[in-house]
Amino acid sequence: MTELIYRIADPAALAAASLAGAYEGEAHDTADGFIHASSLDQLADTLQLHYADAERLAVAEIDAAALGETLKWEKSRGGALFPHIYGDIPFSAITGIHLLQRDERGGWRLPSELSR
Repeated sequence: MTELIYRIADPAALAAASLAGAYEGEAHDTADGFIHASSLDQLADTLQLHYADAERLAVAEIDAAALGETLKWEKSRGGALFPHIYGDIPFSAITGIHLLQRDERGGWRLPSELSR
């Protein structure tokens, strides 16, 4: 479907993944049985709907092809297809990490290269 997918995450979890060699997801992923991700078009809405109260965030750019059969596109919010990862994300599949900042109203602002 797309070459890159995106995972919003705690920067500390991504830093730990860089040392461990794989990102295992966070508590809500474990509870749901897969790692949640978004396409670029879904990223801003996911950020506002699910991470408004987070203190620090980063977005990992992930090479979708590197995930192989662990990546499934499944219906979620509003019937749209979202990327779900059934397994760990090898850190080698992460092609970039973007730290997020708040805007002047306190909402999350995506870096210009991720904004649409």
